[in-house]
Amino acid sequence: MLAFIIRRIFQAVLVMLVVALLAFVLFRYIGDPVTIMLGQDATEADRIALRSSLGLDQSSMIQFWHFVQNAVQGEFGLSLRQSQSVAGLLKDRLPATVELSVVAALLALLIGLPLGVYTALNPRGVLSQGILAISLVGISLPTFLIGILLILFMSVMLGWLPSYGRGDVIKIGWWSTGLLTLDGWRHLVLPAITLCLFQLTLVLRLVRSEMLEVLRTDYIKFARARGLSQRSIHFGHALKNTLVPVITITGLQLGGIIAFAIVTETVFQWPGMGLLFIQAVQFADVPVMAAYLCLIALVFVCINLVVDLLYFAVDPRLRSSLSKGVG
Repeated sequence: MLAFIIRRIFQAVLVMLVVALLAFVLFRYIGDPVTIMLGQDATEADRIALRSSLGLDQSSMIQFWHFVQNAVQGEFGLSLRQSQSVAGLLKDRLPATVELSVVAALLALLIGLPLGVYTALNPRGVLSQGILAISLVGISLPTFLIGILLILFMSVMLGWLPSYGRGDVIKIGWWSTGLLTLDGWRHLVLPAITLCLFQLTLVLRLVRSEMLEVLRTDYIKFARARGLSQRSIHFGHALKNTLVPVITITGLQLGGIIAFAIVTETVFQWPGMGLLFIQAVQFADVPVMAAYLCLIALVFVCINLVVDLLYFAVDPRLRSSLSKGVG
């Protein structure tokens, strides 16, 4: 197990270096930050002085090396647009994105998992067919359209929920949360539903297909022949073996939710990292864009490592194969 973890960490470091290089090279040549900060009327002397202070007059390799050194320490320089620490900007926006993403992921899992099990155990039921038909909405409609429709009906026409912003938040140290205020929950409902719909549909259909496949296996037939109760067969044997691919998809989707919350945050003007990234793209704010991509890559790497470790808690065959490989 220790060798497996060390190997995964080494692979994660290589992935992070590649992502950092790609982010640096990709955004190094987007726009001219000096022109953005000083404007078109700046003198050449001012341009040269600012370029030198930002380190843009050095070679690309030296700039990348400084970028990696600072990134390891959690420093990504100054935002070219806001002239503030990039780490500070991400730190301020991180709670909003994490809060939205975790709530959306929990909704997708807590609703999608039981609905997937139900539709698998009752494949020909009218309610199951209705659930599957409605779930097509989560796959067919783009996220921004779902968000706009929710705003139209729930905010504009009915006036039940606010259409933008995060609402009242409470500071706990440097972390801010709206989960402890009623206004925060009211602002969270619409963006969380918008963000979770695709993942909910994915979990539902994955659980259903995997459950149906497991129920056809020989060991399930043998369990029925032994006279085990349906509850024990469905939830003690079938569901447990269904969870292996579900853990994979759920883990990766959590990273995807955090990474692709950009659209939802833009539609609802949710003050998270996704909205910060969109604003950085509009102004060619290279340090913010590079830091955001590296942070998202780190999230995916960490989630993949956690998912790999969860495999061993769910599937004993993997523990057996690993022990044989070590032996």
